[in-house]
Amino acid sequence: MEDQDAYRRAKKRVEARLGFYIHLAVYLVVNAALIFINMSASPEYPWFGWPMFGWGIGLFFHGMGVFVFTGGDAIKEKMIEKEMKREASRKR
Repeated sequence: MEDQDAYRRAKKRVEARLGFYIHLAVYLVVNAALIFINMSASPEYPWFGWPMFGWGIGLFFHGMGVFVFTGGDAIKEKMIEKEMKREASRKR
């Protein structure tokens, strides 16, 4: 049971990291294309910075959620275990 839980948690973390890396790759490719389009069509005004900035904010918070604020799952697991113990003691 414990091995399955550890595997499930590890799989969830790996999927979250892969999701971030895919998001980052798409961000880089699309913004490179926007820079190319901007410099080809209207180099006098660098409008590519606006979508890059807005999307960058979203990418930043996605990264924070994946790599920095990962403690939420551990807190949730502890609360679930505590509640399960409470239920088990009530049934006795």
